[in-house]
Amino acid sequence: MNDIPSFNSLVERTIKDNWLLDALTDYKGATLQYHDVARKIEKLHIMMEAAGIKKGDRVAVCGRNSAHWAVAFMATLTYGAVIVPILHEFNGEQIHNIVNHSESRLLFVGDYVVNLIDEKEMPGLEGIFNLPDFSLYVSHNDQLTDARERLNELFGHKYPNAFRREDVHWHKDEAEELCMINYTSGTTGFSKGVLLPYRSLWGNVSFCQNNLGNHMPKFSRTLSILPMAHMYGMAIEFLFPFLSGYHLYFLTRLPSPAVIAEAFKEIKPDVVVAVPLIIEKIIRKRVFPKIQNNRVRLLLQMPVVSKKVKERICQEVYAAFGGRAYEVIVGGAPLNQEIEQFLKSIDFPITVGYGTTECAPLISFSDYHNFEPSSCGTPVDGMEVKIVSSDPENIEGEIICRGTNVMLGYYKNEEATRKALDADGWYHTGDLATMSRDGHIFIRGRLKNMLLGANGQNVYPEEIEDKLNSMAMVSESLLVQRGDKLVALVHPDMDEAKNMGFTQEDLEQIMEQNRQELNEQLPVYSKIQAFELQDKEFQKTPKKSIKRYLYK
Repeated sequence: MNDIPSFNSLVERTIKDNWLLDALTDYKGATLQYHDVARKIEKLHIMMEAAGIKKGDRVAVCGRNSAHWAVAFMATLTYGAVIVPILHEFNGEQIHNIVNHSESRLLFVGDYVVNLIDEKEMPGLEGIFNLPDFSLYVSHNDQLTDARERLNELFGHKYPNAFRREDVHWHKDEAEELCMINYTSGTTGFSKGVLLPYRSLWGNVSFCQNNLGNHMPKFSRTLSILPMAHMYGMAIEFLFPFLSGYHLYFLTRLPSPAVIAEAFKEIKPDVVVAVPLIIEKIIRKRVFPKIQNNRVRLLLQMPVVSKKVKERICQEVYAAFGGRAYEVIVGGAPLNQEIEQFLKSIDFPITVGYGTTECAPLISFSDYHNFEPSSCGTPVDGMEVKIVSSDPENIEGEIICRGTNVMLGYYKNEEATRKALDADGWYHTGDLATMSRDGHIFIRGRLKNMLLGANGQNVYPEEIEDKLNSMAMVSESLLVQRGDKLVALVHPDMDEAKNMGFTQEDLEQIMEQNRQELNEQLPVYSKIQAFELQDKEFQKTPKKSIKRYLYK
């Protein structure tokens, strides 16, 4: 891996090449140009140096997506410190634990997060910055306090002839050098600190630039919806577009379907990156009601006009995502099969990728032209992928991979590292899949989620849940085992139930009908014996996967 360039040199080059162009915009808020980003990075460097931060020290950031979140992130890497992104969905205790476990010396927090934390629970911190204006919320370091108070004076003294392109000279990293500790938000309930080297970030960005960037306009616009503290959102919605000289918009508020739809319409992004839940809600709430009527169904059955009808439907869907996107990329969880089949039937540019935090995150992806339905693409550049199976095409096995994107291990957790990384460098994902002869990966489910049927047959709950989620009045579902029985926990579409005036008894009758219809499609060993209605949505991780461990 000696041919991997310095990641920070790519940041420098991007800033210099796009000095006067728009870089980061808070949706409905202010815009920073690339030279503004450079100035703010340099000012944060001055304060880090005054605080005695050394290369390799930890700096944490926790807050909703914003331009200043991005600046704090890049300032840490280009200084040579290690960034610790913390999901703002974590509660106060989780934030305290991650700050302490990572031994972070500084913490940047958003105005939402500042109300969750207690500085006394993080005794190792020397300073807490407010993300909105980089003011000091707390300081236990006199030099840091002084530097913040005299920041403009110190900046002017360092650059008496103004800060220019040629003044951008930052830390030159090595490929194997640690740059980030990213704490997983997985569905197991235990958060591990994933140690990521600079090569992992470079591998993901390089792949995206070579395989996606060449299809996009030079000065593209992108919309950041997913949490940047999560590797999927960070790599694909933040690092790739920024290092490509694009204009990034950050959705700084709660990403409800209505807000996202408004932002798509206004910004018109050149690529859309999302988790399945966002795509499914937009399609079910904004597209299906317009086309699922007798008139459209009749037209689709007429060979003479069905092609034109499909083209018109595709335009309608395309408009829901802003009307400019080269493709819509789905990741983080499987896409509902009904939604995927509908989008493919109208030739909509949809594709699904696969990855993990431990690979920062990409393991597989295919452009929509090469996307195989129900798959999650083929291995990305720089990554080997194998299925541990006697017959990988037909018998599922665990996905293992190695290459440029793979982590160094888990922080302070040698046992977990040994379980995940074998002696030959293969990372064991814990996911089960088959792989076609041409390399397309078809995921069956998580190894730890697999249930055992009454006759010893393997039951993959994700496959059954996917079918159930497409049935009448089902919003989301979860399959669990109660003794030797398979039980479906179902959260109904409560908005639709209210509109239709359905009672609890009505919903129970509908779900019982769903259960009987679903069982007709399932083998004997995986039939559902009962269902339980859930009044509230299931609790989820930031990538909108259900926290299964809470419902076992």
